[in-house]
Amino acid sequence: MPTHPSDTRTTGGQSNAAADARRVAVASAIGTTIEWYDFFIYGTAAATVFAPQFFPQVSEVAGTLASFATFGIGFIARPLGGVVMGHFGDRVGRKGMLVWALLLMGVATLGIGLLPTYATIGAWAPVLLVTLRFVQGFALGGEWSGAVLMSVEHAPDDRRGAFGSIVAFGLPAGIILSNLVFLVASTAVPAAEFNAWAWRIPFIASGVLVAVGLWVRLGIAESPVFARAVATHGARRMPVVDVLKSSGGTVLLAAGTYLAISSLGYIVLVYFITYATRQLGLTLPIALTLVMIAAAVCAPSLLLAARWSDRVGRKRLMRWGLGALILWSLIFFPLLDTKSLPLIAVSIVGMLFVQGFYLGPQPAVMSELFPTAVRYSGSSLAVTLASVCGGAVAPIVATYLFAQTGTSSLITVYMVAVSIVSWLCALALPETFRDSLSHRD
Repeated sequence: MPTHPSDTRTTGGQSNAAADARRVAVASAIGTTIEWYDFFIYGTAAATVFAPQFFPQVSEVAGTLASFATFGIGFIARPLGGVVMGHFGDRVGRKGMLVWALLLMGVATLGIGLLPTYATIGAWAPVLLVTLRFVQGFALGGEWSGAVLMSVEHAPDDRRGAFGSIVAFGLPAGIILSNLVFLVASTAVPAAEFNAWAWRIPFIASGVLVAVGLWVRLGIAESPVFARAVATHGARRMPVVDVLKSSGGTVLLAAGTYLAISSLGYIVLVYFITYATRQLGLTLPIALTLVMIAAAVCAPSLLLAARWSDRVGRKRLMRWGLGALILWSLIFFPLLDTKSLPLIAVSIVGMLFVQGFYLGPQPAVMSELFPTAVRYSGSSLAVTLASVCGGAVAPIVATYLFAQTGTSSLITVYMVAVSIVSWLCALALPETFRDSLSHRD
């Protein structure tokens, strides 16, 4: 197989390239952590305070559904963000889109923290909340793929899984950070004050984090794989259209593999908070602490799975993780419904630990499935499509099913069904870990 001239390096050059790759991966992870922090604090607030603050005119259940619906707006915006930022990311570069994504997310999150409630400005409050949530979703739609591609396209071919997982680490890190800030805010003041004003603190604090993230991202170099592809072949005029024509089936299969992770992940991260405080009798601090512990356990599992995927293949690890997810979905709510704190902890921790075996190899897989010229567009479409069909509706579906039946049985059926779909899609994907990104231009 021919080698690109720029791929031939001296030992010193290889050392510099490895250092650059690590720097880019860490910078991407920091930015992604901040993006996920911004996205998740909205989910926590939707499960705890948004219903009375922005939808006080309806019943408790209706208010919760409305609050979760505004949470879902962010997912609806993600494909649009993925298409727009994927288009420009494939035409003008990955780095610029990452800076824009972080800036948009920061402005929207800070805006939510300063937003007047329904009691102050009436119906404008939920309208503005939905608008700002839409901007959050738009930003995140372009964030994940751009950060992943910057890391994976800088990485050595035999370590793409490991380098991609550094960015994936931003997901549990964002979960921990968002829940930790909410935990501190909710315990530092009485409940009435938290509901009145202290819930804003995590949103306003985002401004400082975004400033740090922008400083880090502005200092990294553009993807060398992308730069070579554009220099050799030029940029595609309509990369989104091209990827749908040439790899539409791959986009759907890749999205299918992520459907269960997105659905079940948001049942744990969003719906569980409501379920725990209203049905299981747990306090908000305990529920948030359980989620943080689970995220902390997820982090090493995804890092380990990513490293294994560089040796034994991505498909095998994803298949194992999704197969285990089917089994864990069967026992997730039965363990919660025991109302035993140790068993509830086992249920939550086990769910995110199992998901780590998919999340670790995922960045490398999504990068390897598509040619360089349309890689940003293809990976963004796959991830955002799964997020709309999965995470956007999962808390709403779970809330509705429990309200209709008074039990968690149908939620379990729903969780098992989406897990089976993802497992079947993973079986159909090709193995990619031996492919070279340099020869997919």
